Amino acid sequence: MKKLVILGAGTAGTMVANRLRRLLDRDEWQITIVDQNETHYYQPGFLFIPFGMYSKNDVIKPRRDFIPAGVEFIMSPIELIEPEHNRVRLARDNRTLSYDFLVIATGTQTHPDQTTGLHEHEWHKSIYDFYTIEGAVALARHLRTWQGGRLVLNVVENPIKCPVAPLEFIMLADWFFHEQGLRDRVELIYATPLPGAFTKPIASKHLGDILERKNVQVVPEFMIEHVDPDARKIVAYDEQEIEYDLLVTVPLNMGNEVVARSGLGDELNYIAVDKHTFVSPTYPNIFALGDAAALPTSKAGSVAHFAVDCFAENFLRYADGLEMLPTFDGHANCFIESGFGKGLLIDFNYDVEPLPGKYPLPGVGPFSLLEESEANHWGKMMFRWLYWNTLLKGQELPLPARMSMAGKWKQAEALWTSPSRN
Repeated sequence: MKKLVILGAGTAGTMVANRLRRLLDRDEWQITIVDQNETHYYQPGFLFIPFGMYSKNDVIKPRRDFIPAGVEFIMSPIELIEPEHNRVRLARDNRTLSYDFLVIATGTQTHPDQTTGLHEHEWHKSIYDFYTIEGAVALARHLRTWQGGRLVLNVVENPIKCPVAPLEFIMLADWFFHEQGLRDRVELIYATPLPGAFTKPIASKHLGDILERKNVQVVPEFMIEHVDPDARKIVAYDEQEIEYDLLVTVPLNMGNEVVARSGLGDELNYIAVDKHTFVSPTYPNIFALGDAAALPTSKAGSVAHFAVDCFAENFLRYADGLEMLPTFDGHANCFIESGFGKGLLIDFNYDVEPLPGKYPLPGVGPFSLLEESEANHWGKMMFRWLYWNTLLKGQELPLPARMSMAGKWKQAEALWTSPSRN
């Protein structure tokens, strides 16, 4: 019997376990999935908790509810991956798992301890995060009684999970403080290591001034060196300083430490794989999916979904001795909350940047690309139901995994008709 081991029961790991359980012959394959946590988190929902739009109970469910029957689920930390021996050592009971094929889907985690002064005595007092359930809940509690001042949102370094989430946070904050009657007492600053809020030319043409219109100050190319929690300021490597009353941080994101211990990752513990097939260039029976993979696309749930769609059928070919096809194109699809009951939508891949248009039906939508709409907001809000009931269970959607140009304006037209030219 062939053995498939999946490390990580997050979004990518759970989806691939469900998909392959249905596709692989149950008499020939044994599938095992390993994770050290009982709880599955709907991570896109963390964004809404500080503003009272979601509660903690809206974003958590037991992992076991989504592991398919017939797949062995082992609760244990992972001690070491030994690719030369085709085995994984677990921390619990010194157990060893052998495998014929290994899928690493151990995700990415925040590391506030990697920035001097960030994770010290002011953590969850005047400094908060919203990329963890603990941080989001603590920030919600703080905002209930906060009476205003300078709120600074800082991204320490890229790549990060859900790259648009910091933009969403600052725009939802603008809406939240308007609703609370506090907006005139709150100064919002977005300090990013990137050259701007939107870095792709067409998206920048269409949306580049959206934060300015919301009275949010953007501080580009801010590379934070340390936090001075007593003076309440962040300091960049070029000695630029930004004072704050309330600091909301997106800390350094890194892959799982087992990747580093096993010698499989880069400096941020992400695993190099072929960007079209997810196979390791060093170990032909190891794959990395989801946030654990070092891919030139977003670390987002939509990417994991499209990746698993492409990977599943491809894996069947590969397991039968056929060459994998370069099927994944880096497709990412992200709703962006922009506040006041509206949202944005971007759709792109490795080669095509976000373009304006309609999605998924050309000329019809109902969603608009690179344009604010109420439909986009409701698309974002409905995604939670879709995530729990369809995507996580590995069910297919009536949408292509590879990006389609249908409904998108061509690049030259997009630049010419940009609102900034009107």
